[in-house]
Amino acid sequence: MVKDAPLPAVFFGHGNPMNAVQTNAYTEAWRRIGEELPRPRAILSISAHWFVPGTSVTAADAPRTVHDFGGFPAELYEVQYPAPGAPGLARRIQEMLAPFAVEAGTSWGLDHGTWSVLRHVYPEADIPVIQLSIDETRPASWHFEIGRRLAPLRDQGVFIMGSGNLVHNLHAYAWGRHAQAPYDWAVRFERRAKELMLAHDFEPLVQYEGLGPDAILSAPTPDHYLPLLYVLGAWRVGDAIAFPVEGVDGGSISMLAVSAG
Repeated sequence: MVKDAPLPAVFFGHGNPMNAVQTNAYTEAWRRIGEELPRPRAILSISAHWFVPGTSVTAADAPRTVHDFGGFPAELYEVQYPAPGAPGLARRIQEMLAPFAVEAGTSWGLDHGTWSVLRHVYPEADIPVIQLSIDETRPASWHFEIGRRLAPLRDQGVFIMGSGNLVHNLHAYAWGRHAQAPYDWAVRFERRAKELMLAHDFEPLVQYEGLGPDAILSAPTPDHYLPLLYVLGAWRVGDAIAFPVEGVDGGSISMLAVSAG
C-alpha cells in the first residue's frame, strides 16, 4: 500500500467575514492553495471563533453552517457550506489527545473562521470537515503541544488548518472607507514573527507576550493568535515554512497565511 505524502498544516488569516462572498487578492490566493494541495481525506479546523472553556470536537454527520456575527449584509447570512462531518475522525482525535478530556458533540458546527475560507479553498464542500475548539483556560504552550500531538494526522490525509489572524486589533481597525496603511507596530510584529518562523524558533512565538509592546498591540486577545500555534506545533523537522498569502487589511488585521510542510 502506498503511503500518503504528508499534507502541510496551514494557518489562514481570515479577516473580514465578507471575504466569504467576495473575490479579491486574498480569496484568489486561498483558491490557489486548494488547487495546489493534494486532495485531503478530511479537514480539521481550529478556528478563532470557537474559543470556549474546555476542549470539544464536532461529531455531527452533517455539521451546520454557523453564522457567528452580526451587522453584515443579508447575503452573508444566506451562505451555507454543507460539507459532511467526520465522526470517526472526531473519535480518533479524542484518542490522540487522551488523557485530556475532549467532548464530542453536535451543538456547534462550522463557524465563519472555517467556512469563509473553505468556500474558496474547496468550493464544492465535498470534503469532510470537523472543528476542534480552543480551550480559553489553557496557556499558549498547551495549544502548541496539542498541535504536536495532532501532527500525525498529516500522514493520514487530514488537512490541519488554523484560522485566525496573526495581527488582530479591531480597536485600531480603519472602519471607514479610506485605505489605511499598515500600522508600524503591526508591520514590525509580523516581520519579527516571520523571521522566527523561518528560523524554526517557535518558543518566542509560543510565549508571544514576551515579544514586547508590538505583540501586545497585535494580539490584544489570544483568540485569533492561538490557531497559529496549532499549525506551528504540527511542523516537523525538515518541513518548509512558507507564506502563501500576505497583506494587511484596515491597518491592523494581518491576512498572512503560514504553510508548514
